[in-house]
Amino acid sequence: MAKPISKIGSRRNGRISSRKSARKIPKGIIHVQASFNNTIVTVTDVRGRVVSWASAGTCGFRGTKKRGTPFAAQTAAGNAINAIHTVVEQGMQRAEVMIKGPGLGRDAALRAIRRSGILLSFVRDVTPMPHNGCRPPKKRRV
Repeated sequence: MAKPISKIGSRRNGRISSRKSARKIPKGIIHVQASFNNTIVTVTDVRGRVVSWASAGTCGFRGTKKRGTPFAAQTAAGNAINAIHTVVEQGMQRAEVMIKGPGLGRDAALRAIRRSGILLSFVRDVTPMPHNGCRPPKKRRV
């Protein structure tokens, strides 16, 4: 008895193509959030979908005293850039950089991004500034 011919593209056969296709990303946005305790570098496409990210904590720095240092930020940016290199092969040539926060890792992360070889269209500081909004917390007593 001959086997029945299965329909191409039916659900029972399994997937024909892989679900995750390689996206072509010509332009991206690199977000750097530098707090006093940590530095987080996130690479997104123009619509805001995350491509890769790295932080000083994921790079192996333990404790807030170590994670807040410029060297930790540089390493985090380097790790995010390593993840970017796969995206660069997919077509990312230029990026915008958005830097947020008062931390020590701002400049170090930006230097690491500059060394990666991606053309930066602009660097913008998007640190939120209050217009005399909330009342600050009471003074810390040690």
